[in-house]
Amino acid sequence: MEYQNQHSVGADGAGSSQEYVSTTKGNGHRPPSTEVVPKAKRRRFGAAYKLRVLEEVDRSPGQTGAILRREGLYSSHLSKWRQDRRNGSLKALAKKKRGPKGKSAAELDNEKLRREVVRLQRELEKANIVIGAQKKLAAILGIDLPKIAEIDSSNEDESES
Repeated sequence: MEYQNQHSVGADGAGSSQEYVSTTKGNGHRPPSTEVVPKAKRRRFGAAYKLRVLEEVDRSPGQTGAILRREGLYSSHLSKWRQDRRNGSLKALAKKKRGPKGKSAAELDNEKLRREVVRLQRELEKANIVIGAQKKLAAILGIDLPKIAEIDSSNEDESES
């Protein structure tokens, strides 16, 4: 059985539906659709468009349904846009960045300081290992190392003179 695809065109020039007409006699079953439909994209509306639609709906209260159908909108769009307009007009109606918010300057500084503390702790561990090795070497060679208190007092003597 052969089928012929007849594409009907609406008043606006866009194809509105498809009809399959049998070119041979048969039981009238339609073949399965083989059309690949692209993934739907989220619609985004600019602030100017939102305000224009809201003003048009406010000017003609009885025509709300017709305006919504013409624009392809839902009443929930109007509700949300009106709420946004009350809360801050054009600024609230502007496009909003989606996704997680960026970190504040304080959080960034905090992370930087934490990384620096970890780095300095590693350096301190290395220094302690070197000092320990120097002490062991001095003990093996029989060298007496000056104590920290002796070093501090000799530095104070030098700075006073």
